[in-house]
Amino acid sequence: MGFLDNLQSALQEGQQGGGSNLLADALASVGGYQGVLAMLQKSGLGDRVESWLSAKSANLPIAPDEIKAALGDPQLQQLARQFGIPLDQVAGVLAQHLPAAVDQASPDGVLAPRRS
Repeated sequence: MGFLDNLQSALQEGQQGGGSNLLADALASVGGYQGVLAMLQKSGLGDRVESWLSAKSANLPIAPDEIKAALGDPQLQQLARQFGIPLDQVAGVLAQHLPAAVDQASPDGVLAPRRS
């Protein structure tokens, strides 16, 4: 079972933090959740980020093209290597899984610091 299968299973089964930890580990090379969320906010997508962090609102979706524009090619290439998937699939994977993973990783509206 590959990374994407593990992530999909963890998120679908609702394992407490399982899917979000798996994604967080893969995102470590580009600054973790904090780094990715900062890039999204800087690109004008703060409303999406806030919805994922908020316990009071539904997670707003994000499009793969928005991910591409916010992160840029160097980060997407790094993530493709981390995920072990083709470059053209990275933004789609993030668009599909990042909102739920951030939501799970921030039950009180704040991302908990990662422990090494």
